[in-house]
Amino acid sequence: MKILYYDCFAGISGDMNLAAMLDLGVPLEHLEKELKKLAVDGYKIQSRVALKMGISGTQVDVKLEQEIKPEEKYNHGHSHGHGHGHVHNHSHGHVHSTESPQHSEHRAYKDIKEIINNSTLSKEIKETSIAIFEKVAVAEAKIHNKTVDNVHFHEVGAVDSIVDIVGAAICFHYLKPHKVLCSTVELGGGFVNCAHGKFPVPAPATAEILKNIPVKLGTVNVETTTPTGAAILATLVDEFTDKPEFSIQKSCYGIGHRDMEIPNVLRTYWGEKLSSENLEKAVVLECNIDDMPPEHYEFLMDKLFNEGAHDVFITPIIMKKSRPACILSVLCSIYDIQKFENILFTESTTLGIRSYQVSKSMLSRKIQKIETKFGAIDIKIASLNNMEIKWKPEFEQCKKAAIENNVPLKIVIEEVLRNYKSSN
Repeated sequence: MKILYYDCFAGISGDMNLAAMLDLGVPLEHLEKELKKLAVDGYKIQSRVALKMGISGTQVDVKLEQEIKPEEKYNHGHSHGHGHGHVHNHSHGHVHSTESPQHSEHRAYKDIKEIINNSTLSKEIKETSIAIFEKVAVAEAKIHNKTVDNVHFHEVGAVDSIVDIVGAAICFHYLKPHKVLCSTVELGGGFVNCAHGKFPVPAPATAEILKNIPVKLGTVNVETTTPTGAAILATLVDEFTDKPEFSIQKSCYGIGHRDMEIPNVLRTYWGEKLSSENLEKAVVLECNIDDMPPEHYEFLMDKLFNEGAHDVFITPIIMKKSRPACILSVLCSIYDIQKFENILFTESTTLGIRSYQVSKSMLSRKIQKIETKFGAIDIKIASLNNMEIKWKPEFEQCKKAAIENNVPLKIVIEEVLRNYKSSN
């Protein structure tokens, strides 16, 4: 199992992430070729070997064709942090300010989505890019009391953000890690200049994006994590831990642009976990219910699953006075406890919830599309130590194919399994 680990002891920004990915081995030519699939130009990516306090790594600049003159700079958004300070301080998706007449051009979040969706990038890169952009847009919309689609990215900032964010998705899908881990995220300290005046670190958008993610403050007295960096982590990381367990194959460094008391670098590790089993922490939320109409359970369970619950199940019990009841159990991420507690309190009749932490040991899984005479049907495959040991066709797709072709369900399932085995 291939592991990508972010060691954010000095925070993370969009350009530092790109630099770290190039240092890990993503070819610059591949990144540039993929970015050309977007209808966005007017920039050039420069990559070079750089040193920061004796640490050698890769440093990236996104150079814009029309550089903004120093006297025209205007900090209308949250500070860029340690990114491309030679051009601007507003590159991470900030609501457009009407106080800056010389910068009247801007793009709305919905326009950026359209640019990405209309590109010839792969479906996976499009989805990942939009997911990262959405993290920033949702945070900015909440802070500025706007709808998500009406969040505006300044024209110059939008170009930079598109390169950083779509570039992050391109690099992620080039490396194809099985799992992404990350340390506690250093936010820095002091104040940043933004539309709200001087604001204490973290910038409002960064704080909003990193909800339920472990962070720390104050190692240095400058902003170390930007909204774009935060959104990349919030989208890509599977687990936050300061005690990762894997064999390190490569350690690489994305060099930032700040000079601080500690090296302004993003350290990443590429490693391997010898077993194909995933071991991660999770939480079980439970409540006893004896007074809810039975038909309400289906609605509640569907909502819990739609919000990302790993599992939901009901156990019959007998309570006091021999009353029949049930235990409703929800298995979820340790970072989603509050969300699922709110759902249980608002959608069920329970007055209290108990919780306990568990460890989940899981086989690596993948979905493979199998061509059959009844159409293409997905099959879920589980592996142990890189060996496929279990496989199961997706039931709903088999059911639909059986109905449409007027054949028994078992015939469809057998056809999928036979074609899967013949292709391996």
